[in-house]
This record gives sequence, structure tokens and C-alpha cells, in this order.
Amino acid sequence: MKSIVVIFKNKTELNRLNLPKIGLDKLPLDVLMKQKIVLFDGAMGTEIQKLNPKPEDFPDGKDGFNDGLSFTRPEWIKKIHRTYLQAGADCIETNTFGSNKLKLDEYGYGDKTLEFNKKIAQLAVDVTKEFTDKPRYVIGSMGPTGFLPSSNDPSLGQISLDEIRQAFEIQAEGLIAGGVDALLVETSQDILEVKLAIEGCHEAFEKTGKKIPIIANVTLDKYGKMLLGTTVQAAYTTVSEMGIDAFGLNCSTGPVEMVPSIQWLDEQGSLPLLVVPNAGMPENQGGKAVYKMEPKEMAHVMADFLVQYPHVRIIGGCCGTNPEHISQLRQIIDKNQAGNNR
Repeated sequence: MKSIVVIFKNKTELNRLNLPKIGLDKLPLDVLMKQKIVLFDGAMGTEIQKLNPKPEDFPDGKDGFNDGLSFTRPEWIKKIHRTYLQAGADCIETNTFGSNKLKLDEYGYGDKTLEFNKKIAQLAVDVTKEFTDKPRYVIGSMGPTGFLPSSNDPSLGQISLDEIRQAFEIQAEGLIAGGVDALLVETSQDILEVKLAIEGCHEAFEKTGKKIPIIANVTLDKYGKMLLGTTVQAAYTTVSEMGIDAFGLNCSTGPVEMVPSIQWLDEQGSLPLLVVPNAGMPENQGGKAVYKMEPKEMAHVMADFLVQYPHVRIIGGCCGTNPEHISQLRQIIDKNQAGNNR
């Protein structure tokens, strides 16, 4: 029996046949990160700033309402997602960093929290469907409320814990309804708020009947402490047994400043770790934060993380990083993976 070989000129021709895709089974993210190192995307906020948005670009002219650009300038947000996926990211984060109910209340959209998060998540999911080379994932970004429940500050600390928990619960419900693959509690500065956010995620699972991975991130200063003085050791101990699937560090510093904390976390050996630093320490130039760590320099430092700390299973970039940073991180992951397969 003779075999017939058909040569296609390009992927478009092949896709027209609607042949079943081989080897593209989408594993749950918590399973995937145990099998290989997963690459997240880079910054959203600093990429939006490059587009020089004007007040009229935002909903109701509310300057700085970046999450709202998903509705008024969806093509901008899709383009940012798309460029990170083209750079090799396995995962993109939804443009919902400030879309918990308490944050949306500030812009007059608090009563639309669930629908707001659902639609923004769907926008990201739609972009991932443009890519058929390998499975791509959408991560539901859940940033801080702006309050500090652990503090005695008269304006930032005087808020009920239930109100904070519910703000995250509603957001999580919307993200789940929009089809995200995991929830990311990120850039957290108050460990009590992290606890409340995780509890809100679990309550959303019960409401929706769907459970997905939870990743809890904290942000540390160059001395390894959160804003209110909580050490990385205390933060990890506080939340590591709350049913989360990974623990991580993001924002605030570059990768070099994270080394002592990552070393300690890796020694614990109980949870996969996420490392998503800025492109170096921010420098104040004319009232603006500037990040000067070049892509290759950042990748060089992160490559050492992958060799020295085996529990680091997710890497990516925060403030100041761009698609070129992610492209360089893609290269070090692939190189690391190739070395491990020898």
C-alpha cells in the first residue's frame, strides 16, 4: 500500500481542512506547571501608557481607568494580549487588575462588577483562540482594593472584612463566567487582604460550581517585606494552607532583589512558585517611574532562577516589561527545557 504525502504551502491551507489537532490537549494549569515551566505575559499598564491615552479614550472620560479601556478601546487591549502571545507567552492576564467591586465603585461601575469582569475575560479568551500552535491560557487578574485592612489608618483601614471578601468574590465569579483558567491574586500589600481574596475565590467556586487554580502573589520591597512589614516567611505561612495552587512574588522590584526571598521559598518545597518581577527597580524621572532593565539582562538573571530553584514553575514580567522581555524569557525556558530533556 502506497502512502500519499500532501504538502501544504502554509498553515492557513492546512487549517481550512479542519483536521483534528494532535497534541494540543489543554491540561489544567496546575497540572501543566508541574510538567514544565510556564510563561506569563508582561506589563499591561506600561504598555497602555505607550499608547498615550487621552481622557476621552476612557469610559465617561474617567482618565486612568485602564480596565475600562477594554470597552472603549478593545482593539488596544487585544493588541497588547496578542503581542505577548506572539512573543511566546503561554498565559495572558485579563485587564482586570482594578476590577474588584471596591475599585470599580470609585469609577461608578461597582454594581456591574460581575458583568464587567466576565466581558473582559471573554475578550482575552477570544484572543487566545487566534493561536493554534499550542494551548494558551487566560489568567484572571485580581489586584488590591486600595484598602489596608491590617492597618489602623482612619481611611484605609476602617472597612469591614466582609466587604473586602465580597468585593473579590464577585470579581472571581465574573472571571470564572468569562472562561479564565486560573485566578491570580496579585501585587498584594496586606496579607490580611490576601486571605480575604482567597476566601472570596473559594466562595465563588461554591457559587459557580467550578473550581480552577488559585495563585497568590505578594509584592515585597527590596528588604523582603510587604508594605505593612510582613516578611515573606510570614506571608507564605499565612496562606500556603488555604487551598492555593501556587505562591509567588510580583512587582515592586526587579529580579535581583527577589533572590533571597525566592531562595527561602524554594527551600520550603511545598508549592510551585511564581516569579514576575519588574524590569528592574523603578527610577523616578520627572515624576514618572522608569524601568531600565533590558530584556537580555532580565532573562540572564531569570535563567539562573530556573537552574537554582526547581520549585519556580511560572515566570513572567511586571511593570516596565514588554513583548521583547517575554520573547527573551521564552528563549531561556526553551533552553532550560531542552537541557533537562537530554
